Amino acid sequence: MKLKAAAALGLASTFLLPMLAFAQESGVGIDQLVSNFFGKVFGPFVSFIFYSVTINGVSFPLIVAWLIVCSIILTVYMGFIQFRGMKHSIDLIRGVYSNPEDAGEVSHFQALATALSGTVGLGNIAGVAVAVSLGGPGATFWMILAGLCGMAAKFTECTLGVKYREEFPDGRVSGGPMYYLSKGLAEQGRPKLGRALAILFAVMCIFGCLGAGNMFQGNQAYQMISETFGIFTETGWLFGLILAAVIGAVIIGGIKSIARVTEKIVPFMAILYVGTALIILIANAGKIPWAFGLVIKGAFSPEAIGGGIIGVMIQGLKRAAFSNEAGVGSAAIAHSAVRTSEPLTEGYVALLEPFVDTVVICTMTALVIVITGAYGTEGLSGVSLTSFAFESVFPWFGTILAVAVLLFAFSTMISWSYYGLKAWTYLFGEGRTSESIFKIIFCLFVIVGCTMSLGPVIDFSDAAFFAMGIANVLGLYMLMRSLREDLRDYQARLASGKIVRYK
Repeated sequence: MKLKAAAALGLASTFLLPMLAFAQESGVGIDQLVSNFFGKVFGPFVSFIFYSVTINGVSFPLIVAWLIVCSIILTVYMGFIQFRGMKHSIDLIRGVYSNPEDAGEVSHFQALATALSGTVGLGNIAGVAVAVSLGGPGATFWMILAGLCGMAAKFTECTLGVKYREEFPDGRVSGGPMYYLSKGLAEQGRPKLGRALAILFAVMCIFGCLGAGNMFQGNQAYQMISETFGIFTETGWLFGLILAAVIGAVIIGGIKSIARVTEKIVPFMAILYVGTALIILIANAGKIPWAFGLVIKGAFSPEAIGGGIIGVMIQGLKRAAFSNEAGVGSAAIAHSAVRTSEPLTEGYVALLEPFVDTVVICTMTALVIVITGAYGTEGLSGVSLTSFAFESVFPWFGTILAVAVLLFAFSTMISWSYYGLKAWTYLFGEGRTSESIFKIIFCLFVIVGCTMSLGPVIDFSDAAFFAMGIANVLGLYMLMRSLREDLRDYQARLASGKIVRYK
């Protein structure tokens, strides 16, 4: 354990110490130094992960196609499980089949809330606006379609997460792609390949966690709060310190503490943001059919902005992949902590995640932008366009949006702290020392994110985030056959009444 702790500290200081030493000697500002370092050293890696082809004048990253194609294949292979299993999913969340004596740490609802808190965020606020501003209303159609297909990918990866998780004597569990890649492929006689893919996933998960799941979230929350309320304008470090202290207080308690917070904050976020959107849509109910008409027409119109039909399709698919993370494998880590003796039950619960994230929340955001006519406003995109659309109805929405961004960022950060922690302990071993090292590093990076202009750092962490999907999707393809057999067995037992109801 001491050797693993030393290795963990060594990994943490690999980049930080050389950069600080060089900065002191050269007098280069730390912001510029870090940007130059990541841009030069990891630029080729970022270019490889986000390698794009130009279709009809529109750039399309192949990693997006990698994830979307996987979702389509799994949708067909699993017999359109996302549509046939919806009612059973809701019953599971209601606790109808929940045995409190099963191994695990959180309920089905808590696991879903934790995973949702890691995906519902700026992608739903800013990403949708980007898709609509570049691809027009029709991008929403392709975003919805990708979200529906992504439900099958979430079903597959989260079932495997529970099936191959590690259960410890004290009741704790660890699961996710690291475990089903290594253990699942070992069962097929491919232990070296499984181990290599698991290590690749874990390393990329740590980098993605510290960048996209931490620094970027803190940075955006700081920018939004300082601009809206005029506070912490010159003291980003203080905002970061406060945010790090709050996050540290939550994550120190582990997944149970994180789940207790997310099961409260996710419904509150839904009421705050989605509730405001609903009010606008209800007040403009007569325009909803017209808005959907624009969505359908724009999806298949050769004259659509942003590269015609292909361009519109690309914008919608890109935003869906970035929003719900189906195929990336991150959510399987949270879902693996559920209390259940039936891995398939959590797959059913997990398939609701892209539905809520992309089909419901993203669609509502897009409809508000279309109905208010904001999507045609020049010079606006991202969070500014969303804010403009809502403020055209509610002038005070800027304040609500600032609070929503802070809550989205906070919930995303605490969820990703757990993802990163499980990847860390897979590499360096379970135990208090190893876990404490990672949690301290995570909280320090919160402060860094609030005080720096991140630039290439975020480019690298985004690339690491999607690199997780390369290893994960390969594993899903190799394990999907055995999972389909498990699904058929489960459905047969469910139909015969052998799956016990507790309510």
